[in-house]
Amino acid sequence: MTIRNPIDILTRAAFVGAIALIISSCAAPDAQHHIVISTREEKLALLNRGNLIAVYPVSTSKFGLGDWPGSSCTPLGKLEIAEKIGDNAPPGAVFKDRRRTGEIVAPDSPGRDPIVTRIIWLRGREAQNANAFARDIYIHGTPEERNIGLPVSYGCIRMRSSDIISLYEIVGPGAAVTIIDAPLANVIPSLVSASSMAETNPAPFVIR
Repeated sequence: MTIRNPIDILTRAAFVGAIALIISSCAAPDAQHHIVISTREEKLALLNRGNLIAVYPVSTSKFGLGDWPGSSCTPLGKLEIAEKIGDNAPPGAVFKDRRRTGEIVAPDSPGRDPIVTRIIWLRGREAQNANAFARDIYIHGTPEERNIGLPVSYGCIRMRSSDIISLYEIVGPGAAVTIIDAPLANVIPSLVSASSMAETNPAPFVIR
């Protein structure tokens, strides 16, 4: 019977863990998906290799558009997904400073407006949105689902819990995000109208 040194076992476990962390951090960025958000229509379109696969209603800032430090505006332009936070959290799980508090809030709970369910943290790729990451601009779940479709946020892009879970499971870090102050159809030619989509629209999965 061979007795192994506990220190050797711990060292080996730490080494394996470090290797796994390095491998995960070197994962290729998501070049397959593209999110387009229309502040004009309060809608988010998800594309897979240029093909429309979903449209979700969202809520952007009630303070308007912009990216200056200290503002509560929604930034415009080209961004990307920097981080995803909230794997396997239940719907309504509350986050503060990107950490779960242990509380779960039901949709439309009176007087409650925390960040819930999932966080997709955005990083700007242009001068016009260079402060987005430092300003903590997220796509995230909200319990105020009754206000989805209206500009009522403090800069972030809010979604219903079921919708942010769906989006979160599809997109990965590095995926492109474009926020526009125009109809979605302006940048997605196959989308005739994001506000009144025809039943014949070829998108296989559309949420109105």
